[in-house]
Amino acid sequence: MDWLLAVRFDPAGLFISRGVALPYSLARRITGGQPQWHRTLHAFWRALLLIFLGVFLRSVGRADTFWTFKDTLSQIGLGYGFLYLLALRSVRVQWVTVAIILFSYWLLFALYPLPGPGFDWSHAGTSPDQLLPGFAGHWSLNTNPAWAFDVWFLNLFPQAQPFMYADDGGYCTLSFIPTLGTMILGLVTGGMLRSERPPLGKVRWLALVGVIGLAAGWLLGALGICPVVKRIWTPSWVLFSGGWCMLILAGFYLVMDIWNRRAWAFPLKVVGMNSIAVYVLSWVCVDFITNALLCHLGNRVFEVFGSTYKPLLLGTGVLLAEWLILWWMYRRKIFLRI
Repeated sequence: MDWLLAVRFDPAGLFISRGVALPYSLARRITGGQPQWHRTLHAFWRALLLIFLGVFLRSVGRADTFWTFKDTLSQIGLGYGFLYLLALRSVRVQWVTVAIILFSYWLLFALYPLPGPGFDWSHAGTSPDQLLPGFAGHWSLNTNPAWAFDVWFLNLFPQAQPFMYADDGGYCTLSFIPTLGTMILGLVTGGMLRSERPPLGKVRWLALVGVIGLAAGWLLGALGICPVVKRIWTPSWVLFSGGWCMLILAGFYLVMDIWNRRAWAFPLKVVGMNSIAVYVLSWVCVDFITNALLCHLGNRVFEVFGSTYKPLLLGTGVLLAEWLILWWMYRRKIFLRI
């Protein structure tokens, strides 16, 4: 089942490589005779390492440590300990927990007051015309409770300048809560895949639950109850994206585990087996590879179809270079693990 790690993009990376993979990892450690105290210690140590690796990567190229916890790795780390504890409980507890998380996080935003007449828009980096219409306004950029939390929380750490608002679209620390919801959906799915359910029954389960999640997330957004927004990871986005993840996984499972057609997915396997490595590469090597390609191949190579397609061709070149690095690591069985 190592192909489960092949998909590495948000939110599928959270759903699969953290959620779905956990029951398999836990079963392997139990079979290997690892005591529970050791497994628990490892889970929380792993969570801590992920948090600080995220901070480290966000600080690359800066003069001082950039204390932020919105990086994907930090978000995973903040919720991973709770995910591990839930993996020890029943499926019913897992479903109830994800429902409580999504409803509570929705309620937190729904009850948070909209900006009033005395609101200082300059400190939020936005303006009244950027408020979402109607009830959806409670999830608007930099005027929501997650933004308010970061204004307090991030300023507890040394900052080059006082934190006032996120300048990258609203990513925030508290997003780890609904992100945990995404990982729990993956956890439930992983448990189902390890069950005695017949293979086609697993595909049907994934397809049915996927459609329900997709429809529920879309409907919440369409009715104005909760907008589908990835950047602040709204509860409706958890359901909508989780539905897509299950449908995609159903396709992978059908083709690879039932029809046994696996050879075509080798490039994905190379990436998925080293998901931490590819994430680190994406932060520390992209500029270096880009500059190297332009230096040695020149602009003309990437403008062969016109300047409009230059970013696409250059990005493809960078992706190929990163994949070759991962392939080299794969052939030598070098896998980064936390």
